[in-house]
Amino acid sequence: MSRPPREAVLLVDGYNIIGAWPCLKKTRDHAGLEAARGELVETMTSYSSFQGYDTQIVFDAQYHNACSNQEIITDLLSVYYTDFGQTADTYIEKACASLRYQIAQSRIARVIVATSDRAQQLMVQGYGAEWLSAQQLCGEVETMVCRMRHKYQSRKQSKSRFLANSIDAKARQRLAELRMGLK
Repeated sequence: MSRPPREAVLLVDGYNIIGAWPCLKKTRDHAGLEAARGELVETMTSYSSFQGYDTQIVFDAQYHNACSNQEIITDLLSVYYTDFGQTADTYIEKACASLRYQIAQSRIARVIVATSDRAQQLMVQGYGAEWLSAQQLCGEVETMVCRMRHKYQSRKQSKSRFLANSIDAKARQRLAELRMGLK
């Protein structure tokens, strides 16, 4: 039995997003690049989980003087640091090229690349990937946060302090019968 295709693979140009989102720029400028990376990873962890996207955040070795490495954050999110001298753009382009075969074999439904780099946009679209600007991704993340807030606020307990006011009528009736010794 074959596995159902993954909803989407989301490739995120990490430093491009940090430079484009005002909240991350502020964090970078006040607390440093490491803090901004951490904030982006935390945000994308929630977003990936909510959307069900297999997400990979890609950071250039430009600010990370080490060999390439990959950190698995969750089942749906990983962070990749390129080799020194390799750009995130190059990594993302190669990933798009290899992922298009997985789309053709129906193992992946979509590939989405999040970056505001215009040249990168054109390149990844040539490989059949969808493009999402940094601002569009920011908007989607904000929408997700609003949906989550609404979802969990609607589940809040009743304002009444009595348990009976928090349960449905059928359960309330059953408790009353038990209390009275009926049934």
